[in-house]
Amino acid sequence: MDTLTPVLTDNWDAERSWTLASYEERGGYAALRTALGMDPDAIITAVKDSGLRGRGGAGFPTGMKWGFIPQDNPKPKYLVVNADESEPGTCKDIPLMMASPHTLLEGVIISSFAIRANHAFIYVRGEVLHVIRRLQRAVQEAYLAGHLGKDIHGSGYDLDVVVHAGAGAYICGEETALLEGLEGRRGQPRLRPPFPAVAGLYASPTVINNVESIASVPSIIGNGAEWFALMGTEKSKGFGIFSLSGHVTRPGQYEAPLGITLRQLIDLAGGIRDGHELKFWTPGGSSTPLLTTEHLDVPLDFEAVGAAGSMLGTRALQLFDETTCVVRAVLRWTEFYKHESCGKCTPCREGTWWLVQTLARLEKGEGKESDLDLLLDQCENILGRSFCALGDGATSPISSSIKYFRDEYLAHLTHGGCPFDPAASTAFATTGATA
Repeated sequence: MDTLTPVLTDNWDAERSWTLASYEERGGYAALRTALGMDPDAIITAVKDSGLRGRGGAGFPTGMKWGFIPQDNPKPKYLVVNADESEPGTCKDIPLMMASPHTLLEGVIISSFAIRANHAFIYVRGEVLHVIRRLQRAVQEAYLAGHLGKDIHGSGYDLDVVVHAGAGAYICGEETALLEGLEGRRGQPRLRPPFPAVAGLYASPTVINNVESIASVPSIIGNGAEWFALMGTEKSKGFGIFSLSGHVTRPGQYEAPLGITLRQLIDLAGGIRDGHELKFWTPGGSSTPLLTTEHLDVPLDFEAVGAAGSMLGTRALQLFDETTCVVRAVLRWTEFYKHESCGKCTPCREGTWWLVQTLARLEKGEGKESDLDLLLDQCENILGRSFCALGDGATSPISSSIKYFRDEYLAHLTHGGCPFDPAASTAFATTGATA
């Protein structure tokens, strides 16, 4: 198997790839016509058999989620696409929607048909106005071509799609907070149960999936579940877009089978920038525990990354070389989580504030060694006790950085501040090797 598997990214280099004409030139919407001739339950079965797991971070089996929708419920069914992409370091859904919005739209139509939904919503982060406009134009093109609207291609199936601009809250990446935002309320997580599959948008059965998850559906229907399942690993099937950013020669999006290693991806990206070495990295954005050079050969799939003590998450691979102060980086991330906490629950609202206070003291060299134990105690009191995963995510970089870089924290105290000279390429070059 080739190292790279361009499927979702295959047409990104086409001239005006975002237009309907360009998309259809490469076979776009052929899978839709195939799907409309299938029984909706057969589509769900195909997605289950493919092994597709949610590409938004949690990795829950997509077909199984669709199967939870109670078809005997008389209320309307809804499909909601989570396009709020706001995890620090994540950059896959926005490039996909910019380069090929019809890939997502075809997936939306097939997925909506499978769960018997007549209304679908694409919830997009409000700051990315250029993406919103591109999606809106693609939706218009789809209506004009008969891919959306009444009696799609004579199938008797009706579907309307709405592109909804969010208000820019990180918390709306959490699926129930996203539903609150869609309904016009403040974006805050809901208590579960009931789960969205039973009582989601407007208290009706709702499927919520990430952009990349839905965009993968046309290729499964077009090529078959077995084709998709042949890629990836035993339990993490298929391909995914890996976002490489930071101190790498050629940052960008690399579409490859799940199970590829960071070492392979770094080679594809031209290596770490000249004259420097990798120090630490995140496998799935800043809310996943950071890893070090000793994890370069860990397969990037849900199971192997979990066994290494982290999470695959959104495959947002942020790479930092030896010139980066890990304490400062973790402080910046924690400041982000403090700012983005919705304030609904005490562990997250108060806990993230206290994490910033303690970290800031350490970063300035004004704390004491016992503050490291205080930080871990604060993390323990947040982990598993917050209303949603935001609180848990805020603790991940802290606890993991203390595990791997405790000496660097102590060096801040010894020097009375950050001992880093950005020009000194050898500073703390070997710190990441200590567990």
